Amino acid sequence: MKTCYLCRLRRPRNVFTLLSRVMVALWLAAMLVGCGGSSNDSAGNGGGEAVNGSFQRVANFPVFRNTSIATETVAEIVSATADGMTLVYTDGEGENIGFVDISDPQNPTALGTVPVGGEPTSVAVLGNSYALAAVDTSPDFDNPSGVLIVIDVASQAAVREIVLGGQPDAVAISPDGQYAAIAIENERDEDENGGQIPQLPAGYLVVVDLSDSDPANWTASNLPLTGLPGLRFNSDPEPEYVDINADNLAVVTLQENNGLALVDLATGMVTGSFSAGAAGLLQIDSNENDLIELDSSLSDVPREPDGVAWLGSGLFATADEGDLDGGSRSFTIFDTDVSVVFTSGNLLEHTVTRLGHYPEDRSGNKGNEPENVTTGVYGGTAYLFVGSERSSVVFVYRYDGAGDPEFVQTLPSGVGPEGLLTIESRNLFITASEEDSREDGFRSILSIYQFADGDPTYPTVVSADRGDGTPIPWGALSGLALLGGDASTAFGVHDSYYANSRIYGMDLSPAPATINSEIVLNDSNDLLAAVDADFDADLVNADGTVNLDLEGITTRADGGFWVVSEGSGSVDDATRPIESPNLLVQVDADGNISDVVRLPATTEARQRRHGFEGVAVTGAGENETVYVAFQREWVDDPDNRVRIGRYDVAGESWSFYYYPIETPASANGGWVALADMAALSATEFAVIERDNQAGPDAEIKRLYRFSVGGLTPAADPATGTPAFPLVGKTFVRDLIPDLQDTGGLVLEKLEGLAVDAQGNAYVVNDNDGVDDSNGETQLLRLPSQF
Repeated sequence: MKTCYLCRLRRPRNVFTLLSRVMVALWLAAMLVGCGGSSNDSAGNGGGEAVNGSFQRVANFPVFRNTSIATETVAEIVSATADGMTLVYTDGEGENIGFVDISDPQNPTALGTVPVGGEPTSVAVLGNSYALAAVDTSPDFDNPSGVLIVIDVASQAAVREIVLGGQPDAVAISPDGQYAAIAIENERDEDENGGQIPQLPAGYLVVVDLSDSDPANWTASNLPLTGLPGLRFNSDPEPEYVDINADNLAVVTLQENNGLALVDLATGMVTGSFSAGAAGLLQIDSNENDLIELDSSLSDVPREPDGVAWLGSGLFATADEGDLDGGSRSFTIFDTDVSVVFTSGNLLEHTVTRLGHYPEDRSGNKGNEPENVTTGVYGGTAYLFVGSERSSVVFVYRYDGAGDPEFVQTLPSGVGPEGLLTIESRNLFITASEEDSREDGFRSILSIYQFADGDPTYPTVVSADRGDGTPIPWGALSGLALLGGDASTAFGVHDSYYANSRIYGMDLSPAPATINSEIVLNDSNDLLAAVDADFDADLVNADGTVNLDLEGITTRADGGFWVVSEGSGSVDDATRPIESPNLLVQVDADGNISDVVRLPATTEARQRRHGFEGVAVTGAGENETVYVAFQREWVDDPDNRVRIGRYDVAGESWSFYYYPIETPASANGGWVALADMAALSATEFAVIERDNQAGPDAEIKRLYRFSVGGLTPAADPATGTPAFPLVGKTFVRDLIPDLQDTGGLVLEKLEGLAVDAQGNAYVVNDNDGVDDSNGETQLLRLPSQF
């Protein structure tokens, strides 16, 4: 990736800052000597010369595997034993500490859970022996309580419980294993006084002396954090996160106070406290209007940092999530004399926009919402990792403590990554994602990445810049087509998740594919306005742009397009009244709508909400024929029979075939449907058939081919079961192994299909606009399929 996206670092303002950077360089040198370098072989265990490489996702572990698939679970914070073979994570939903064997990182296995009698908020592992779990046992906000439970890793037995006296949030262990620091937040009640602070009792820091080998002899002391200068409300510090450097200096984020504190653990003294300051943002989206518009600005936004990580002894980085009334959508590097060394500004917002991961429904709040940071050395190079909660990605930077951090790559994670963990000795990196909803098709997972030779394999689609230097916004790709079978030029559309329907032009020749143009659809001939008048569906905006639910696209011989818009509502479901019809729309190369075709009245009278989903065209001019794939059965259709519509352009007439859809067998229920389609010849077509399941519940993600040769389609009868001819289909490919090969969970919505003149297939998924989704877009390139 280009490094020109980054802001310039501020120059050292004083001698102390310069010395801080020297200390970072010395720290890096010491780490590299101690690690003996870092290799890039597949095992990731040896030393050797430092070489370039990247992080590749190699596996994931859905944490329900430690319980049952029907159980809601959470993986919020993750730690590891010193040998890097065992992961330990918090499951606040199940009130458990979970264990995972990653001796083979590509095949993680469940090791079980330990109940802790409350909500574990954080965990850290001391050597290979003990997991220290901070557990919230508070009955309510006014009576916070918590304990530190010490668990023997080998036996998974609790061997010590230390009363903390308040509600803990984060726990950290010093690099030398001498101290543990626990941030006691005593968090505010967001329903009290509008969520404003102060709200007592005040939080503090607990320091545990771990110097004795027997946990029974460990001692704990409370360190007050009230009355510190530089805080907005110093009677209520609200400590959030803590990290400890090699000098046993702890940095603590005081999030709602927009503050930071430095604590010498050896003396138990606060050595400094200060405000995290405010940031200004340009070219961001602060308006939730179903459009990604990078034309807003914000000023004096409190950073309100959450996660924090040391960069050696003199610098540390913060993830500026925000909470009370801030959140600068960025990360910041500070030195210990209160100077801002680097701030990322709008870089994270632009990066997730470029990758299709921008969370439009968070525009009016805190955007991508960076939540945590961590650091590690791989391949002889120091890296900084920044986790984005709302975009469900991790940004990876190289940073040697001097000059600009260098943006390297973005890693896809599960939904809502919270915990970040580096295992440098094994060239591994781990994320813990806390969101879990089987019903919505995503699970809480631990994602496992390995540092190795080669270029990044994600993203698979990016966008180029607009004229103003901002990336072309995109997401929710729901259709795909090639330009006359040309394997280098493709077009895609987004569905109704976004307003202002448009066609994206894509260059497939590089990897990742690049969205380099956008064609905004316009009702310049008032053709959609007539439909809008019948349904009052707000299909046309005041400026002539349109809001369609585009699900498929195909190119025409004259350089224009046919697109299909899925209707809304079902005639046989009073809870889902008809709001718009299914439409076949002809668009010229400039985006002007030149024809709008509705289904016959006898067909519209059978509408269910799963309508037009894919489109393909054969012939040209007077011989042009358009074929449309319906997603699911409509009223009067037999079970497992889905329509293929045929529109004779010259004759302006519709007729239909039936396609035999598969029957779902998933234990989670669900249904199977058609998605996109592509013409292989005048009579043969390729199609995606998929279920509505994801992750371990997914069973049917397939390519088929079918022919209409020798069959005569029929029109819809006024009543009764239609007598459409049934096409025969041929299995081509199971796409689940292809999705599993990405190292992530199997994605649900494979909705775009294109086939080039050589029979190579291209399949892309709809990422649902990063809503109840991790935002991941996978463009699968499948050679010689047809």
